[in-house]
Amino acid sequence: MAAKMWTGAAEALAGSVRDGMTIAVGGFGLSGIPQGLIEALRDSAAQRLTIVSNNMGVDGKGLGLLLESGQVSKVLASYVGENRLFAEQYLSGRLEVEFVPQGTLAERLRAGGAGIPAFYTPTGVGTPVAEGKEEAEFDGRRCILERGIVADIGLVRAQQADREGNLRYRMASRNFNPLVAAAGRLTIAEADEIVEGYLDPDDVMTPGVYVQRVVPVVDGVKHIEQRTVRPRREAAQHVVS
Repeated sequence: MAAKMWTGAAEALAGSVRDGMTIAVGGFGLSGIPQGLIEALRDSAAQRLTIVSNNMGVDGKGLGLLLESGQVSKVLASYVGENRLFAEQYLSGRLEVEFVPQGTLAERLRAGGAGIPAFYTPTGVGTPVAEGKEEAEFDGRRCILERGIVADIGLVRAQQADREGNLRYRMASRNFNPLVAAAGRLTIAEADEIVEGYLDPDDVMTPGVYVQRVVPVVDGVKHIEQRTVRPRREAAQHVVS
């Protein structure tokens, strides 16, 4: 369906992003993030956004760009340790944060995409995660009620896409991206490659029924959060010894 193909990220977001929206974003750290769509979201100037993502990138990269521009009012995430600005905004009270255990976050997105409004889990019982949540016991095990997440917009990154919106991910990109794609009312995917014809059905990881818009990746640079290497001279001495 050619109508799913858009020329770029800014065009795909134009007219669809509004203040106060909940936006789910795929990726893990800086791996598999839809960088072009994140930059277009920043440039949209939408305010008071709620962001659902495993983490908020790092300072100056990934979702960290939205923190710098002051567009985010609330975050649902499982890990935020790589972002100094995030910590500053949270501790100063400028940013509301809902910490969610990583597996629970994945399941909340999966549930939202599957039309499941809520589910019980033992994860978080007896911790601050459980505060204010309904509790029940199953087979002698205490569980808390967690709500499924349905986002106004889902932003994902794929290695390949076809014109029907079927997606294939590469390696670590197949983490939160399929879950986010299903959980978005409007899902926009950026892909490194737009294939001719259709993806082989055995290669489809997100069916096109979940994807409304597809854009090509413009800047294919994949950033690394932390690069740790040993100086060559020191490495040579280590080998000799």
